[in-house]
Amino acid sequence: MLTNKTGQSVPQVTFRTRHQDQWLDVTSDDIFKDKTVVVFSLPGAFTPTCSATHLPRYNELAPVLFENGVDDIVCISVNDTFVMNAWLADQEADNIRVIPDGNGEFTDGMGMLVDKQDLGFGKRSWRYSMLVKDGIIEKMFIEPNKPGDPFEVSDADTMLEYLNPEAKKPSAVSIFTKPGCPFCARAKQLLLDKGMRFEEVVLGQDATSITLKAMSGRTTVPQVFIDGRHIGGSDELVDYLA
Repeated sequence: MLTNKTGQSVPQVTFRTRHQDQWLDVTSDDIFKDKTVVVFSLPGAFTPTCSATHLPRYNELAPVLFENGVDDIVCISVNDTFVMNAWLADQEADNIRVIPDGNGEFTDGMGMLVDKQDLGFGKRSWRYSMLVKDGIIEKMFIEPNKPGDPFEVSDADTMLEYLNPEAKKPSAVSIFTKPGCPFCARAKQLLLDKGMRFEEVVLGQDATSITLKAMSGRTTVPQVFIDGRHIGGSDELVDYLA
């Protein structure tokens, strides 16, 4: 039975973590005391929904969450610390802190420990998120108790909507570049000056000119895309941002 713990204190647990190749014990107080923390919990590192959507979107919206009073964003999963650290490195999610609940103690205390033996997972966390202020759970978003792995309410957008329905979400920006290209450097600086985070696709490293031409119809760089719209090169970006 899944339990909504809104209004209650988080479980007091000591997590066994690894930091810079050393064991480091982290307590619930270390994570939550005197802080506003967003927590999202999921069935497992490297699993499809967790890797493709759940964690990346929290990382993407992290700057806006921080602007709206959040001190830390924590991902808790019933995995060991080596798996969690490897997953974080693979995801390149610098805004997220991963906490390994290897024995499931915290998850059990939250009433979220479920049996996934049918998948060969053993005991894992049900998918949920929560807002915790100074160790007290202010709000929980628990996925509906139905078969499979529902992902409907524990997402980052729902959490941001709860914190501030008027918050402006960042645009999705990609820029195709080449090493040593001065126009690319100019375009990137223009985006940075506007506070716009972007994903850089380096030709010859992340993609080829064939991909660039297929997407933009051009072979020159930079080529900037914002929210699905092809903006163009650096001069066109200046006009767009004006």
